[in-house]
Formats: sequence, structure tokens, C-alpha cells
Amino acid sequence: MSRDDTLAGKVALITGGAQGQGAAEGRLFTAAGATVVLADVADAEGKEMADEIGGRYLHLDVASEEEWDTVVADVMVTHGQLDVVVNNAGIFRSARLVQETIEQWEQVIAVNQTGVFLGMRAAARAMIEAGRGGSIINISSVAGLEGIFGSMAYSASKWAVRGMTKVAAKELGRYGIRVNSIHPGLIATPMTAAFPAIVDEEKRRRNEKATPLGRVGTPEDIANMALFLAGEESSYCTGQEFVVDGGIHS
Repeated sequence: MSRDDTLAGKVALITGGAQGQGAAEGRLFTAAGATVVLADVADAEGKEMADEIGGRYLHLDVASEEEWDTVVADVMVTHGQLDVVVNNAGIFRSARLVQETIEQWEQVIAVNQTGVFLGMRAAARAMIEAGRGGSIINISSVAGLEGIFGSMAYSASKWAVRGMTKVAAKELGRYGIRVNSIHPGLIATPMTAAFPAIVDEEKRRRNEKATPLGRVGTPEDIANMALFLAGEESSYCTGQEFVVDGGIHS
């Protein structure tokens, strides 16, 4: 199957689709033949990106149960099906344990953990009712595989995504719904734009030297893995962790 028809006839919903990894996934999925719906809270950027790829944009605060129900219902009414959901939306807030505030903790957990839970639940309900199966792809992080210094809330949320993915895969397999997680390493995106490992030339070179493949990742690296998990080539993969980090965690 060529790249141009990998997702032909499928409808995909991508959260955090206004920029970064979500936008890259939107472009790639569209090129692969999918009907793409981008969702985000950055409405201007999201609408612009949807126009660029010939898709649709819907406002979605992933931490809101009501907004998830509204968006999924909109997709089902408009397109009649929902085949792929990429839970890509996420935020990063840096703080050591003793400096972490409850406000910041709850903000990160609401988006990165509760948002993924709500997305999986809403998608699963629609997919089960439609009886077509489907693929749910949760974007975790290498921080979901090890403790990352100075990122208590973020690491906790990404470990949670890892665990929730495995539970959902066991529960939804009987319906032909696959659930997998992607664990990016250091990826150059708007969210990481201020990271010292990105903006500090010396630190970036040091990071690249420590990476077996010798470079920082791109949003397209993650989008390519998401495309694999969205399509039929991964039809026997569920409940698995796919690490995309240039070989650091090997």
C-alpha cells in the first residue's frame, strides 16, 4: 500500500493539532488519504492549519468532559465514523518536587492525564457503537519510561498515559480497537523551543553527541510512527510502547 492510500476512507481526530507534532500528524494523515479533524484550544492557529491541509478544526479543551463529548458527537454526525484518535495535546511545566505547587500539578495532570483518559473514553464509546474497530494513539514521552529530573508532574502524567494505554488495550481489543503509546525523546517543537537542550548550542551539540542517531528529533519523526499505528500495517499491535528517541533508550 502506498503512502497516498494508507489511511484512505478513515476519519482521524488529532488533539493539539494547531502546531508541532499534532500539525505534522495532520499533514501526514491527510497525505495518506484520511479525513482529518484537528482539535485544539489555539483556535486561530488550528483553523489556519486545518485550512492548509484541507481538514476541519474544532475547539477542544481536552480536560473538559463536555467538550470531548461535543467534539466526538460532531465528528460522528458530520462524517459518520471515527477510526483514529491521536491524543497528542500536552503541556510541560518544569519544577522540582519541593518547588512544585498544587496549582501547577493539577494543571499538568488535567491536560496530560485526564485529557487522555477522556479522549480514550469518548473515542472508545463511539468506536464500539459504530462497530468498525479503530486505533487510539496516545502520545506519552520517554519521561513515561524513566524519571526526568525537574519534571515531577510531567513525568507522573506520562507514566499514567503508559499505564492507561495498557489497560485500555486489554479492555478494547475484543471490539477490534487497538491502543498504543508513542514515547518521543527530545523533539524540536514549539513546546520544547525554550528548552536549554534546544536553544543552547553547546547543550544541543552535547545532546546530539549522546544520541546514537546524532540529532534532535522532528515532529515528522513522531508523525511517521503515528501513521504506522493508525494504519493496517500495525493491525497486530496493541498495548505497546513505541519509543522514538534516536536510540538513547536502547
